Amino acid sequence: MAELWSLVRRDGPVMVNVPHAGIDVPDSLASHLTAAARQMPDTDWHVDRLYAPIAAALDVTLMSATHSRIVVDLNRDPGGNALYPGAANTEICPTSTFHDEPIYLAGTAPDAGGISARVEQYWRPYQAQLAAEIGRIKARHGYCILLDGHSIVSEAPRFFAGRLPDLNLGTADGASCAPSLADAAFAVLRSARGFTAVHNGRFKGGYITRHHGRPSEGVHALQLEMAQSCYMDEQRPFEFQGERAAALTGVLESMLSTLLAWRPVLGDPAKK
Repeated sequence: MAELWSLVRRDGPVMVNVPHAGIDVPDSLASHLTAAARQMPDTDWHVDRLYAPIAAALDVTLMSATHSRIVVDLNRDPGGNALYPGAANTEICPTSTFHDEPIYLAGTAPDAGGISARVEQYWRPYQAQLAAEIGRIKARHGYCILLDGHSIVSEAPRFFAGRLPDLNLGTADGASCAPSLADAAFAVLRSARGFTAVHNGRFKGGYITRHHGRPSEGVHALQLEMAQSCYMDEQRPFEFQGERAAALTGVLESMLSTLLAWRPVLGDPAKK
């Protein structure tokens, strides 16, 4: 079996995790996919590429999944709890794309046993490694800041009306990190020239942010969902656009520098 993640360990208190940039799909699954799904349309294209040079320069640990979210979605609850009750959601083993196209050929979608097997083979090992890295950083610094990096097409009517803001910061409505950290991070995004930003809008953080973000235990988690129009072509072949990406890279560098400069303060609990 191929490696389930790429990991570059570094010594700083900040870690970036990119759970949806992978495109690996086992042959046994690929033969069951529709033509639309084989294009991997819901991949967080190039997000690991955006963060890699910044993480290297700033001493930030970077972890990225190698397998596609079609195999199993690392940012979903294995118990099936919806991230946004009452709104459109995708499953831990999604059966339709963000544009509501079927992922599987008729009769080939995974059953409960198949889903459970994927959780055991892919989801649990990745989550265990992520938790281990968080623990390593916390042991070194006394706290850890986890930034979960994501992107999505700027228009996806299934999930939101109109055009998505460029930079979408999620902190689980204030529960996943200290308020002062969230405020500092969002100040960078809000002031970024040429970009729109929102905090805890349509995207408030997925399973990873909500599960690992435990500020009372010294782990502060934030999710940044970026509109793909900021740095790439949103249509096949999903090409990276360096000129567009340069401005976004500057924003990400400023944000990570801000996270690195932050220190925990007594009396700055997250919302319950």
